[in-house]
Amino acid sequence: MSSNPVAETVASLMPRAKAELTELVAFKSVADFDQYPRSESEGAANWIAGALRAEGFQDVALLDTPDGTQSVYGFLPGPEGAKTVLLYAHYDVQPPLDEAAWVSPPFELTERDGRWYGRGSADCKGGVVMHLLALRALKENGGVPVHVKVIVEGSEEQGTGGLQAYAEEHPELLTADTIVIGDAGNFRAGLPTVTSTLRGMTLVRVSVDTLEGNLHSGQFGGAAPDALAALIRVLDSLRAEDGSTTVDGLADDTEWDGLQYEEEVFREDAKVLDGVQLIGTGTVADRIWARTAVTVLGIDCPPVVGATPSVQAGARALISLRVPPGVDAAEATKLLEAHLVAHTPWGARVSTEQIGEGQPFRADTSSPAYASMAEAMSIAYEGQEMQYAGMGGSIPLCNTLASLYPRTEILLIGLSEPEAQIHAANEGVFPDELERLSVAEALFLRNYAAS
Repeated sequence: MSSNPVAETVASLMPRAKAELTELVAFKSVADFDQYPRSESEGAANWIAGALRAEGFQDVALLDTPDGTQSVYGFLPGPEGAKTVLLYAHYDVQPPLDEAAWVSPPFELTERDGRWYGRGSADCKGGVVMHLLALRALKENGGVPVHVKVIVEGSEEQGTGGLQAYAEEHPELLTADTIVIGDAGNFRAGLPTVTSTLRGMTLVRVSVDTLEGNLHSGQFGGAAPDALAALIRVLDSLRAEDGSTTVDGLADDTEWDGLQYEEEVFREDAKVLDGVQLIGTGTVADRIWARTAVTVLGIDCPPVVGATPSVQAGARALISLRVPPGVDAAEATKLLEAHLVAHTPWGARVSTEQIGEGQPFRADTSSPAYASMAEAMSIAYEGQEMQYAGMGGSIPLCNTLASLYPRTEILLIGLSEPEAQIHAANEGVFPDELERLSVAEALFLRNYAAS
């Protein structure tokens, strides 16, 4: 990295950053208290609150949000008359899933082949450390030139909307001139990127019932309507022959006009098996950033092991539908539910229930904050021009903040580049990415203060 005082300071702080991330990763802060103790999440929240107090933050508080989790808030005053920047991250994590697939324990930060592995290292406990590094570097090089608010969410991965609801009830709390969401990632490690769009999503549970109870498949099969077979037909109706999403009344032809995602690179990133085709039409960027995408997240039916020769009386599935900017998630939910009902065969009884929803997001990339970030990233990444990418995932809080503060600029950066394997086994972060993005954020705050 080219020599500048901020970069030198961040480099000197990296051993401390590793030690802190080790402590944070050790908390099993999965916000599903049926699976993981609440004390683990509370421990992570208290760790962050202590770190903010140690950096001179005022009004540090653990906010009890309506979903039963805690978000951590703090305010660091800057010079009189300065702008206010809100820095966001989340400390809750996905469960490790198949722990046997992890090369090293998921809740122990482990260095291997130049990467730090551990659940939450990239998504998004690393984002907490990134914010701390940026602020410390500024404090050692002339001071923090803006007022800084920090909010660290405790249930982002669960999608239960606790912080969104709290923000709507306390709209004055998170007011800012600019918000930096530290929960995205570079398009590729080493390529500075801001995420300019997010897909929204809806979660719908569909239940199909055909009989009062299961029946012997030899005695009744062939005439008795099988609820599982009906459900399979319903789910199959959500895709065209090429795998494109087909929800009646929902357009699926939008094109992405920014940074492109080469098909072979995507296949490698997604670890698609040899000979298996990608699904959908258009460019990869069209498919994952600008169009709808349906995913069947789970099906309730008998497992293969222990299955009996029975015609199933009932079956249900959980369906995720991602929607791009320009599509209203509430309207998409209505269309999805109507489609499921219309495509249920044999007069089977069908019911739908919405489980969650988040609107899509599109940033104003012509704003002064984006110019300030572009200059900062160019320095942090040694002359590389900042790129604009979409993200197929959803951060519902973005839309809540955009709705509450329509004049506020929102930028999305972070450590979740493709090799980070967030939500999968062996999640890890490149320390170089943590270092460079911390420098970029520090320089951004300085640039933005002067803009």
